[in-house]
Amino acid sequence: MLEDQAKISLDALLNIRAPGTYLIKVDGDSMEGAGIFSGDILIVDKGLDPVGGNVVIALIDREPTVKYLTFTAGMPVLRSANPKYPPRFILENNEFEVWGVVTYSIRDHDRN
Repeated sequence: MLEDQAKISLDALLNIRAPGTYLIKVDGDSMEGAGIFSGDILIVDKGLDPVGGNVVIALIDREPTVKYLTFTAGMPVLRSANPKYPPRFILENNEFEVWGVVTYSIRDHDRN
């Protein structure tokens, strides 16, 4: 049984601060190995500088995606956490932008 506790602010707990933080709903299974499942809500911080190993929201040729950001020979590579998806190498002719770093995920455990 839960005892009476002080109120918890999700904004404070999850470091949600406007306008630098936004929420996005996941669609797909490419990051299941990282514990991110279709239907999860990700908290994304636009103010963090992305570094290798971060889970990021990226835009490749106008298509948004959630992937690990890595680098090979100084070039960005987006990698899935599901082995059935190959790495996505960013080429010079690709439009590429990182929209933010994923800091937390929220899962609905009562999905029907």
